[in-house]
Amino acid sequence: MQALSEKLPRFIRNNYATFTIMEYMQGPATCSQGNILCCTCGIPIPPNPANMCVSCLRTQVDISDGIPKQVSVHFCKQCERYLQPPSTWVQCALESRELLALCLKKLKGSMSKVRLIDAGFLWTEPHSKRIKMKLTIQKEVMNGAILQQVFVVEFVIQSQMCDDCHRVEAKDYWKAVVQVRQKTVHKKTFYYLEQLILKHKVHQNTLRIKEIHEGIDFYYGSKQHAQKMVDFLQCTVPCRSKASQRLISHDVHSNTYNYKSTFSVEIVPVCKDNVVCLSPRLAQSLGNMGQVCVCVRVTSTIHLIDPNTLQIAEVDGNTYWRHPFNSLCNPRQLEEFIVMDIDIIRDQKQKAGAGLRSNKHTLAEVWVQKTSEMDMGQQYHCRTFLGHLLNIGDLVLGFDFANANINDEFLNKMNPHHVPDVVLIKKSYDRNKRVKRRNWKLKEMDKDREGMDTDDERQYQDFLEDLEEDEALRKNINVFRDASKIPVESDTDDDGAPRISLMEMLEDLSLNDATGSEGADMMTD
Repeated sequence: MQALSEKLPRFIRNNYATFTIMEYMQGPATCSQGNILCCTCGIPIPPNPANMCVSCLRTQVDISDGIPKQVSVHFCKQCERYLQPPSTWVQCALESRELLALCLKKLKGSMSKVRLIDAGFLWTEPHSKRIKMKLTIQKEVMNGAILQQVFVVEFVIQSQMCDDCHRVEAKDYWKAVVQVRQKTVHKKTFYYLEQLILKHKVHQNTLRIKEIHEGIDFYYGSKQHAQKMVDFLQCTVPCRSKASQRLISHDVHSNTYNYKSTFSVEIVPVCKDNVVCLSPRLAQSLGNMGQVCVCVRVTSTIHLIDPNTLQIAEVDGNTYWRHPFNSLCNPRQLEEFIVMDIDIIRDQKQKAGAGLRSNKHTLAEVWVQKTSEMDMGQQYHCRTFLGHLLNIGDLVLGFDFANANINDEFLNKMNPHHVPDVVLIKKSYDRNKRVKRRNWKLKEMDKDREGMDTDDERQYQDFLEDLEEDEALRKNINVFRDASKIPVESDTDDDGAPRISLMEMLEDLSLNDATGSEGADMMTD
């Protein structure tokens, strides 16, 4: 019998239960494990290494001891981000995986001796500033017994403003500034640039936007955000930039430096509806077009058209700075003419090496007279690219070269016979009627105004009229329907002025649309 017992498997010899030799010889089908009494309460239980029932074991051992049941989480109200120690702020939605990971990291140090089995959120009121999490953990306790426990940890949300929002509220604390300048009288390019910034939301990281006489300043809390703005400007308007930095402080112990960076961006000094005179070399490189051209649009390039041949060309920023040219007139110098006679030019022969011609315009020869000199009978003959818009008796805005005193390097060297007497820019409509019919609006950036000109309102109306007349210009911006303005329709008001259709307008969504008014109850059916 002793020799037979030595041949028994080790798990039977080491087991606390009593097995007989006969039971082993009968096979495992007839073996049965007996119950033992709990050493604390005395109830029958299956054998376990601790010789205790689960209830008594939990009274003796608390595996969640050392894990805090209430933890603080810092939340920024302004940007709605949570603090992830030591100094990172992350965006997390309620009951999201990101928020679950952030809360578990707060408990990571105290849960090093237990095993996490499951974790999930318990529902709480969104405004209670409480986040409850249900955790399931396991731990090995007395004599190798594994105990599993479920408990709840409450996270208290405490308000704390992040560093970025501190800089926004301070308005004077900045580390980088982008200074955008354009040396022109009119601000059409700035109005167009403002709409592009609003559409692409490039201004979201700005601490402050300050508008001055010749441009706009964008203040940022980091150099990287300022660099993104510079890259955006270089892709949307023809410009050149220069960067500089100034040392603010220096820590000799940690060898760290604190700089303030300045980015200077200069936009080309040419706006829409400007008359320019190109250098002979540049005009030849653009397809032997005439030197006197009209700027019809400024986007990422300068779009020029020759009023004598309808030849078009595009000049980018790099080309402009290699061959710069100036504007010969500004919108304030435009005069009003009346069309006395017009003759459409059907067949126009192109010169050798000529570039592309515009298909949206029509070449015509016109006789015009100033509306301020109707009693004098002085008429001017010129060619224009507005033949598809003009009729006899229409009013048109143009620049009078014959009676103007212009000091330009390239214009003074031109043959006087090649300089036109008048250059017509655009057809003139009744502004009051256009304002009454306008049922759309544009959004504006929240910026500080300083030293503003009294002529800004007229310039802004000019920009709105340009959007109505140029479909290619307004396709890059967002036009919103103005629900508060009812357009006035009348048969006598239809003077052929271009308008923006409802298909091109967006609905201006605001919180008042859902609540009726600020602070009112939500309207339901």
